Amino acid sequence: MRYTLRQLEYFVAAGEAGSIRHASERLSISQPSISTAISHLELELNVQLFVRHHAQGLSLTSVGRTLLREAKNILAMAESLHSVAAEETDQVRGRLSVGAMITLAPMVMPALAYSFRLDYPSVDIRQFASNHEWLTEKLKQAELDLAITYDLEMPPGIEFVPLASLPPHVVVSTDHPLAGRSSVSLAEIAHEPMIFLDLPLSRQYFNGLYEREGLQPNIYARSAEQAVVRTMVANGYGYSLANVRPRSNMAMDGKTVVRVKLSGDHRPMVMGMAMRQETRKSRLLEHFCDHCRASISDHDIPGMSPLE
Repeated sequence: MRYTLRQLEYFVAAGEAGSIRHASERLSISQPSISTAISHLELELNVQLFVRHHAQGLSLTSVGRTLLREAKNILAMAESLHSVAAEETDQVRGRLSVGAMITLAPMVMPALAYSFRLDYPSVDIRQFASNHEWLTEKLKQAELDLAITYDLEMPPGIEFVPLASLPPHVVVSTDHPLAGRSSVSLAEIAHEPMIFLDLPLSRQYFNGLYEREGLQPNIYARSAEQAVVRTMVANGYGYSLANVRPRSNMAMDGKTVVRVKLSGDHRPMVMGMAMRQETRKSRLLEHFCDHCRASISDHDIPGMSPLE
């Protein structure tokens, strides 16, 4: 065999990312190193793995798609050697692929992974952020070991372990008339322009808050980017609803927002761990689950302000 596992890893990253540049950013490896690895594989296997599109990235050939699946299987089997060795020697080491809901990832994941690696420095945690549907699909495909997400719709074969409740609140600009209030009801703000966080499944949750009150939001703008929503609110375009509680009240442009309690009885988002339903988890995954349980609760969530 005249190719390496590292070359297979670079090939898989490029195949999943659809470009050398994105694979380079994902792996923190130079673009020439990835290009050289792919060229070596193509020469060694005597196949063309990708069609190169000038300024538009890569697309897998038919044989490239087949070999991508096999390469991922080989890498998974190679990685399992670490798990077997760890089980036999009572060590906690290896690689863990952890996803997080895009609204939670910036606050929760860096601190959570960092504190875990302080105790287990031999562990490599790969972090991914996306919407709930993407996370559960990657869990089903065994491309993620665990996802930090909400108690939204779970497909068959995926279990959810609740960790903390995040009640909804109102977000307004600092000069908004409601900024000085201790609380506000949906009925008081439903007529005002709303900046709607529009993510798959999450949108049903927010719409449901209004429907249960017999109200309808006056949506001024929608965005799937939490940073865009927050910046528009800070600039006075309207209010928004949110469940996460960033420690900073600053938007991306340096302007600030104010969090106001939403009065009434509203269903919270429940944050927790989503995993494949398996009869036995690896020692590494079990330890990370224990770490999540110890780190995340109603009273304390990494990267978030406490509930007031």
